Amino acid sequence: MRILVTGASGCVGHYISETLIQNTDHELFLFVRNPAKLQVDINARPGIHVVTTDMMEIERQAELLKTIDVAVLTAAGWGGQAAFDINYTKTHILFDLLDPQVCQQVIYFSTQSVLDRQNQLLPEAGKIGTDYIVSKYQCLDKLTREKNAVGAENRIASKITTVFPTLVFGGDDTKPYSFLSADLTNISKYAGLLQWFSADGSFHFIHGKDIAEVVRHLIAHPEIADKFDRRIVLGNQLVSADAGIKEICAYFGKRSPFQIPLSIVLANFFIKLFKIEMGDWDRFCLNYRHFAAKNPVSPASFGLNSYAPTITDIFRTRGLVGKTDSIGR
Repeated sequence: MRILVTGASGCVGHYISETLIQNTDHELFLFVRNPAKLQVDINARPGIHVVTTDMMEIERQAELLKTIDVAVLTAAGWGGQAAFDINYTKTHILFDLLDPQVCQQVIYFSTQSVLDRQNQLLPEAGKIGTDYIVSKYQCLDKLTREKNAVGAENRIASKITTVFPTLVFGGDDTKPYSFLSADLTNISKYAGLLQWFSADGSFHFIHGKDIAEVVRHLIAHPEIADKFDRRIVLGNQLVSADAGIKEICAYFGKRSPFQIPLSIVLANFFIKLFKIEMGDWDRFCLNYRHFAAKNPVSPASFGLNSYAPTITDIFRTRGLVGKTDSIGR
């Protein structure tokens, strides 16, 4: 099987590439802009190809794309016009360049931010989201319309499984850190302050290594995607903000006798006090609070071992040592 991975040098792309190299014998085509940033062992076995390319010039790979059996698309533009060019225009061009008679499955990475709590498109994401979120919203909106179009079953749209990572952690000495993992050292410094507050909210999270394991399983068992209507939210079970705060504080040995509820009013007070700039999307998230998803998926969903199923695991795998190794177990 010939498998394409775009964005192979990113955090999630590294984990997926590494997992496919170590745990499959498929022929791999790893798309990167800068090969020097790719830290996986490409000499571990035969059949690993590094392709230096850019999503902005994806048309140049038309001949290769026609031969791909499975495409795993993690590449993304994060802001400005590049977000719309890569996440919308060039992604759909890539879809069109795949041969529906050859390609068996496409695993396309979106973001949970474009979904509501029933895994449907969230209108606010398309109106006031960041450039990254709006472009992902527009891409998914077009893809949804194409899937529902007459004759879609004969086109690549019917082969596309969209995955929606929740809060992503990961990274180490040989992989770039995700945005959230890069900031964990700062969060650990404020555990003493966090212990005094409680908050109304909830969220899912997942480690990049667990994302890679789910992707590997989907490649081996493509029929699974149909059970989720080809929309799969990647995340561990829902965690309340209160439980998350307590677990972080306990991990670092902080246990206050009481907590102050962090209400919207109090949050707005701190925002004004510290002159924190808040955009429309930030305000929406502050009020939305419960970022819950329907049927989130992790390796445990398929009876597989999860690398980091708890918040404690997230801190431990980041190399941040707490007061105990038993919290969260």
